[in-house]
Amino acid sequence: MTSSVLTVLRPGLVDYLEAWEEQKRLHEGVVAGAQPDTVLLLEHPSVFTAGKRTEPADRPFDGTPVVDVDRGGRITWHGPGQLVGYPILRLPDPVDVVAYVRRTEQMLIDVCAEFGVTAERIEGRSGAWVRATDGGLDRKIAQIGIRVSRGVTLHGFALNCDCDLSNFDRFVPCGIRDAAVTSLSAELGRPVPISEVMPVVDRHLATLL
Repeated sequence: MTSSVLTVLRPGLVDYLEAWEEQKRLHEGVVAGAQPDTVLLLEHPSVFTAGKRTEPADRPFDGTPVVDVDRGGRITWHGPGQLVGYPILRLPDPVDVVAYVRRTEQMLIDVCAEFGVTAERIEGRSGAWVRATDGGLDRKIAQIGIRVSRGVTLHGFALNCDCDLSNFDRFVPCGIRDAAVTSLSAELGRPVPISEVMPVVDRHLATLL
């Protein structure tokens, strides 16, 4: 899909490192003015990635390999059943990274709302969260990790649709020890495949701008 302001690419299941190379290629194009603002919406085979603030104790307990990347944040998992978005966007001057993160959070909150899941922000923690119930823990349903280089964004967000949440038991997600992880499927008690979520995310991408 291409709109007047945003190109959306949906390449399907893509190896993480292959997608990282494509991000860098698109980033160069947007920086140079040769490529319009573009969003990659895709799915990864199972992979752990670690941002710049990752601590050794955050990493997988079983020694699983981790891809170290130059985004903000700490460690996370990507894999089947999780919709990953990489917006490559030129931010307005003066560049306000926090405002961009807030717009990304709002987009994810709005998407969850369309499925009847109430997500919100939690002070001091990025992403979209479902508040604790019955004495449990707050549950992260979507994560954000970005980088801005030469005024253009890289990396992005991941929304848990219908993924195997046991993957998050193998490490400390985002370095947060006092919270849990959830998905649209877990919250709704039914399968919510990426194919159902993709068009909803599409409709809300304009929030990023």
